[in-house]
Amino acid sequence: MNRPFHDPVLADRVIDYLITETGGIYIDGTLGGGGHAERILENLTAGAQYIGVDQDGDALEHARKRLGPSKKLILERTNFADIPLLLKRQGMGPVDGLLLDLGISSFQIDMPRRGFSYMQDSPLDMRMDQRIEQTASHIVNQYNEHELVRIFTLYGEERFAKRIARSIVLERRKNPIYDSGRLRSIIGKAVPGRYRIKSYARVFQALRIAVNNELEVLERTLSESLGYLKPHGRIVVIAYHSLEDRIVKQFFKAQASPCFCPPELPKCICGQTPKLKILTPKGIKPAQTEIRQNIRARSAILRAAEVL
Repeated sequence: MNRPFHDPVLADRVIDYLITETGGIYIDGTLGGGGHAERILENLTAGAQYIGVDQDGDALEHARKRLGPSKKLILERTNFADIPLLLKRQGMGPVDGLLLDLGISSFQIDMPRRGFSYMQDSPLDMRMDQRIEQTASHIVNQYNEHELVRIFTLYGEERFAKRIARSIVLERRKNPIYDSGRLRSIIGKAVPGRYRIKSYARVFQALRIAVNNELEVLERTLSESLGYLKPHGRIVVIAYHSLEDRIVKQFFKAQASPCFCPPELPKCICGQTPKLKILTPKGIKPAQTEIRQNIRARSAILRAAEVL
């Protein structure tokens, strides 16, 4: 069933920072419903190439219908960590820009069978790529208590991680936990009432990140992007929680630094030269008008950098 996609977040700012050559080559590593792609394609001239990548087959099919046929557009079902292999397969050289709109899409949240939302009773799946084997249900039922605490703490920054993990282990001894409704009930009993909503969100976020290996994939993609972006090419990233944003911010800062030497050394011996110029020192957040029109934008922060 076709479902409407929300408006792309910070679309005008994405266009401002991403496009340096209207006839260039651009990669959308998180195509989703195609909202950013639709806006960006309108600003590219004949001869440009826009490569839309998504590991979610459902999202890719909807984006294909939304965007229609175009000589500028190439769509590929793959993880954005595999962009170097994709470019090699397509026979393409360095590109002018990379866009990553991270996290979960409205489309995925609105499909109960995918299990991303704690607000709907659904199977504990949470795979962005349905071809992978591990699901959230596997983690909840098979990981030991220590591993669950680590996931909820590291990926969800959940203050009641130990309580929740212990409750999960006790409950799954009675019956396996296969659906989001039962997991939500277990979390609710383990956490004081006024903290429950945030704990639901944090635990579900943590499981999703663990299932899809999101943070490790992001780190790898940022690092490898320097190998396929042209000089003066741009990286534009929209993050929706502090874990993602911290990775992007620290990567940009490290690659923009002229020196990695310890501060106690009297002079530089590393020979490091900056690889990036940071274009958004403080990050860019949506205006209140955009947040009112698109609630998904409320936690977004955009960072951009240019290859030197």
